[in-house]
Amino acid sequence: MQHSIRECFRGGGYVFATKALDIARDAGITDPARLASNENPFPPSEMAISAAREALLSVNRYPDEKTASLTEALRDYHGNYHFVTGVGMDGVIEATIRTLVEPGDHVAISTPTFSFYGLAIQAQGGTAIQIPRNPDFSVDVEKFIEESRGARVSFLCSPNNPTGNATSLEDVRLILDGIDGVLFLDCAYVEFSGIDYRPLMKEYDNLIIGRTMSKVFSLAGLRVGYAFVPEWFLGAYCRAATPFTLSAVSSAGAVGALSDRKHQDDFIAHVSAWRERFMSEVKFPVFESAANFMLIDVAPHTGDEVVEALARKGVIVRSCTSFPGLGNHYIRVCVGLDHECERFIEGINSL
Repeated sequence: MQHSIRECFRGGGYVFATKALDIARDAGITDPARLASNENPFPPSEMAISAAREALLSVNRYPDEKTASLTEALRDYHGNYHFVTGVGMDGVIEATIRTLVEPGDHVAISTPTFSFYGLAIQAQGGTAIQIPRNPDFSVDVEKFIEESRGARVSFLCSPNNPTGNATSLEDVRLILDGIDGVLFLDCAYVEFSGIDYRPLMKEYDNLIIGRTMSKVFSLAGLRVGYAFVPEWFLGAYCRAATPFTLSAVSSAGAVGALSDRKHQDDFIAHVSAWRERFMSEVKFPVFESAANFMLIDVAPHTGDEVVEALARKGVIVRSCTSFPGLGNHYIRVCVGLDHECERFIEGINSL
């Protein structure tokens, strides 16, 4: 019955950083520096842990299908906007595509970028239109607008994964004025950038801003994503989304995390300090970043070669060869604990 599997799922798929972990384990390293997945290396806020622990006592019941407590906490945190939630940013992306995209529709993507957009579009039967960025990885705004015309949805990541650079508020406004579909602005890393795109929600009804609790809030394992959406989109999204999307534990943990500003501010300061050190101390070219990770050009080596070499030294980083539109000589490294970052600098400079 294997022939019954849809062709788009017979190979490929999202690329995880598991091979490097296996190499490190084979080298006898049991506690490698885990710098491949853009996680927060610090534990969650005690407020998040306490709220999640309390929610465990009631997991015999289905969670609130409207995630009302989390939505209210998001309004307290961000202001009076409309929100939807999902299982991580991936879940929000997938449900948004399911809501808006018919089989055969065109969906535009600014590349190189997060590969899941293309996978989710393909799964829905849409056609992904890859729009290359400039050589410095900035967005060619005129080209993006031109090639996005007719697209049901356009995806733009800012700060962009894996390049780290952010698109200015002015350029996003130009894009919103120029396209005739919905712009999904993926802001998974925006807390590290100092840019506030939220006011655009009051000006445009073709904008969705995706956010996540996985990075600055230390909740990657709870898989909490959310998005700012226009009012007209709310009902349709809820009908298209999987019922009971978030668990009671995830929702409660997110509410607790939102209330601890110090936890967030401390990690943002930690990231900022290490971005400066990577720029000044790594011997390979490091691209400036507005996120909690940095792109590094490791030529004449390939990204895969460097990932294997660093894994043997107990440092796990991400090769960028799987990112559409990016060459094979880049790696991505996220900011980890102090000793992990020190180990990375020592390791990469020894190549």
